[in-house]
Amino acid sequence: MSLTKKIKEFALDLGYSRVGITTADRFSDHVAILQDRGPMYDFLVQDPRRPVEGCEPQKLMPSAKSIISLVWDYSQKAFPEALLGKVGRVYQARSYNAPSHRINGSRYQLMLDFVKKAGCQVGQGIFLPERWVAARAGVTTYGRNNFAYADGIGSFIVLSSIVVDTELEYDTPTLETGCPEGCRACIKACPTQAIYEPQKLNPRRCIAFNAWFTQDGKPAGLSSHIPPEIREKMGTHVHGCDICQEVCPRNRERLQAKLPDDEFLVRVSQDFSLTKMLNMTDEFYETRVQPLMYNYIKEPKYFQRNAAIALGNLGDPAFIPDLELAMNDPEKLVREYAAWALGRIGGNLAKQVLETKRSLETCGNVKKEIEAALLAL
Repeated sequence: MSLTKKIKEFALDLGYSRVGITTADRFSDHVAILQDRGPMYDFLVQDPRRPVEGCEPQKLMPSAKSIISLVWDYSQKAFPEALLGKVGRVYQARSYNAPSHRINGSRYQLMLDFVKKAGCQVGQGIFLPERWVAARAGVTTYGRNNFAYADGIGSFIVLSSIVVDTELEYDTPTLETGCPEGCRACIKACPTQAIYEPQKLNPRRCIAFNAWFTQDGKPAGLSSHIPPEIREKMGTHVHGCDICQEVCPRNRERLQAKLPDDEFLVRVSQDFSLTKMLNMTDEFYETRVQPLMYNYIKEPKYFQRNAAIALGNLGDPAFIPDLELAMNDPEKLVREYAAWALGRIGGNLAKQVLETKRSLETCGNVKKEIEAALLAL
């Protein structure tokens, strides 16, 4: 059996749904797209992981010859209704960039170990354009919503890859869009119009991006500020957003399938609430937030901010006491967005809370948010 076949069979034995092989040649088209879209993607171009350089693997690893593309189907179990619309499915599945001490991270580590034992040198620290890799390796096609799709599964997949110094047997590329002709369901459904043309996304308008990438200290001038017009359209999404995948006809079969429960998610969902996230304890953070949402956010205040936005968008006066409590949080970011949420809910009680807190607040940004909320009432 050839090394290529051994690699593919081992990957399938580990549970990967698809595995393909492509060359380590430059991803010229992806580089051109990043450069063409300018300010929309400058945060990615300036990312310290050097994604643009990763588009040319042989510059970072001169001996590179092949890339192994792996597809993990993360929709093999059901997702609790209590978490849908709040936490994206890929995060609930705990399979995206999973650490090596968790099951989904250990699977990738086992794959790496196998390839190394087979005599291949493996590239380290190469940030690859995974969707381009997978399509060139023949295991996925593109969707108009900018996601990769695996035949028979849909877009609920996680892509990972391994660069090696060995020339393997290459698969036929599937660099094509597999969507039904004329379908624009994802474009019409996007609340913020982040998908402005087929396969064209403005990430700065994307709900998921605004939920987890808007943090102080990020590249390209990003900060913790989320524009009010985006906040109002985020709904209850606190980490990720699946809207453009939920409306996609290519995902209909999987979304309608009767799948077994994920017992861990069932337990989490029974104890999960937006109010608990807003005023969360260390225990809630460690047992209910981090196990699912470890990917992009490391500071609890950003989760609290997102929870405040979600509660504001629900518009239920029953949440005013929780938001009033958040107005005492030591993090000014939490107080700022709790004030916005109170203004979003409105009513006499919310007004009373805001007026009381205005006289006590010392942070300028929080005061501005209080004033804006009161002005809108």
